[in-house]
Amino acid sequence: MPKEAIVRTIGVKKSFMLGKVPLHVLKGIDLEILKGEYISIMGPSGSGKTTLFNMIGGLDKPSEGKVYIDEVDIAQLDAYELAWLRCRKIGYIFQTFNLIPVMSALENVMLPMIFGGLSTDDAREKAKALLETVGLGHRIDHKPFELSGGQQQRVAIARALANDPAIILADEPTGNLDLKTGREIIDLLREMNKEKDVSIITATHDLKMLDVSDRVIWLRDGLIERVEDRENINIKVGEMEGEEAG
Repeated sequence: MPKEAIVRTIGVKKSFMLGKVPLHVLKGIDLEILKGEYISIMGPSGSGKTTLFNMIGGLDKPSEGKVYIDEVDIAQLDAYELAWLRCRKIGYIFQTFNLIPVMSALENVMLPMIFGGLSTDDAREKAKALLETVGLGHRIDHKPFELSGGQQQRVAIARALANDPAIILADEPTGNLDLKTGREIIDLLREMNKEKDVSIITATHDLKMLDVSDRVIWLRDGLIERVEDRENINIKVGEMEGEEAG
């Protein structure tokens, strides 16, 4: 039985005004991501990766075109419905971890569940289990400054899984980590992807991500340059040189 699409974009365009001059960042993106897929979005600096990522995550709206999450046109949602969708359907992981510094690892993971309506006791039990799953059962009471970068990113992954999302959006999840820790985080994301059948979409420059991606979407100048299945990935020399977040 074929898997259904969890994300669809149709003719997505996004422009920003620089003074009186429009900057066309996305120029018409048609994309379908299936339930349970692990997708990496790659491309040079300024290619539109982060902008596309923000469209898929409901963090911004397209200037033209449509974005469907689980067959819901998110442009039709009001602010409350969009907040509910982001809380329940999507987990976010950021390069800078975005943990709340005054809260323990446990409290950081509990927070989305409390917002989602879970009781404090249930949220605590579930958060403990998630932190154990990501290998941090022994650090649940530590605050972010007491944790290494890799441990903070593990907390962020546990938090992203808090409300059993259909999609995890990871923006440069290994960007602030050393090579070994980055590899561990990539392997952990793949493990969560397989165990929980959650779709993972990463915007990344990390070529190690190619090993675990089902498909790689290469962006250039606001358009999809090509889409490659893992077994057919062909990295061109110089493709990823001198790049920053796009």
